[in-house]
Amino acid sequence: MSYVITIDGPAGAGKSSISKRLAKELKIKYLDTGAIYRAIALILAKSEIKPDDENFLREALSEIKIELRDNSVLVNDFDVSSEIRTPEVDNLASIYSALPIVREALLHLQKEQKNYGSVVAEGRDVGSVVFPDAEIKFFLTASPQARAKRRYLERIEKGKEADYDEILSAIIQRDEHDSKRDFSPLKIPDNAIFIDSSDMTEDEVLKFILDKIKEVLPK
Repeated sequence: MSYVITIDGPAGAGKSSISKRLAKELKIKYLDTGAIYRAIALILAKSEIKPDDENFLREALSEIKIELRDNSVLVNDFDVSSEIRTPEVDNLASIYSALPIVREALLHLQKEQKNYGSVVAEGRDVGSVVFPDAEIKFFLTASPQARAKRRYLERIEKGKEADYDEILSAIIQRDEHDSKRDFSPLKIPDNAIFIDSSDMTEDEVLKFILDKIKEVLPK
């Protein structure tokens, strides 16, 4: 029997790393919905298509092909995996992903993933909009300060410049924008299991999720 596990939460909560490890542990497909929106935002911005140009947006979206292949994200057969993981694309994704026309265009692409077997899906509305009937849902969060510290350390470890205060400010602004947008706002999905990971390690979060899955899903 195939099943869907969703993990929603705000920016910097650790959804991606936890979801990848969870999918690997369970030997099922991993769906990074955030990467899809980041890729779309990157291409639209590069094409100089503004968020309020609805006609151009609709035409561009109809011509964009996105493929998630292993750990890579391809747009029209070009690998953009590295380009979409920057602070600039963070901001672009927040703007473009709030547009109903963008979310509607990509909703089908996300929903059809469950046709290929069990999946771990992570994002900001996967448990509330994309897979509202998922067998088990999680909402993973942490304090803005904890999330900012994690992102700061990640960038330092990669040899990149980082400013903690700037990262914290961006996270707070992103939270407010995502939770107050009119279309598919960030919220805790119905029946989701809430996890505050502020004082938890990644291993502890993964163990908590695996234990809950064992309780809910049949062996």
